[in-house]
Amino acid sequence: MSGAMPVAMHSWAWWPVVAVVAVATVTDLRSRRIPNWLVLPFLAAGMVVQTWLHGWAGAGQSLSGVALALLLFGFIYWVGGMGAVDVKLCAAIGAWIGPDQLFIALVVTAMAGGLMALAWALMGGFLGELLDAAANLGKVSPLPSGRRRLRKMPYAPAIAIGTIVSFFAR
Repeated sequence: MSGAMPVAMHSWAWWPVVAVVAVATVTDLRSRRIPNWLVLPFLAAGMVVQTWLHGWAGAGQSLSGVALALLLFGFIYWVGGMGAVDVKLCAAIGAWIGPDQLFIALVVTAMAGGLMALAWALMGGFLGELLDAAANLGKVSPLPSGRRRLRKMPYAPAIAIGTIVSFFAR
């Protein structure tokens, strides 16, 4: 793509993206789950809309956004740091906003998520345990399944914060 400008994908995607991250945040806070019926059609719609509006360039940007989310957050999922549906939500957002804006969203999401995790651990009384686990990453055995459920932080709010901020960062 020598000299070609990337497709501007973010401005009109505001309302659908904000609506989905709002629903995902509410459901994640209530039940610690984000339903696939919300995320998967949103991902497909983003790819279809981008292709319809911008042709093959839009399809490429959409697929690049999905790939970036799968690469970065897929790794975090693989090491046990987040749920699969969080990865799917980020991939769906990437389908709508493309890789450039998604990168900004993911950086802000990581910062918001880190702050939220510290607050979550402090309020839950397991900050020391969290810091010990972070210091010994890869050496610590996972929590027993009962304790892991209590330690699971809803991550959709961090994703929502990062995504919404990314609309104002461009």
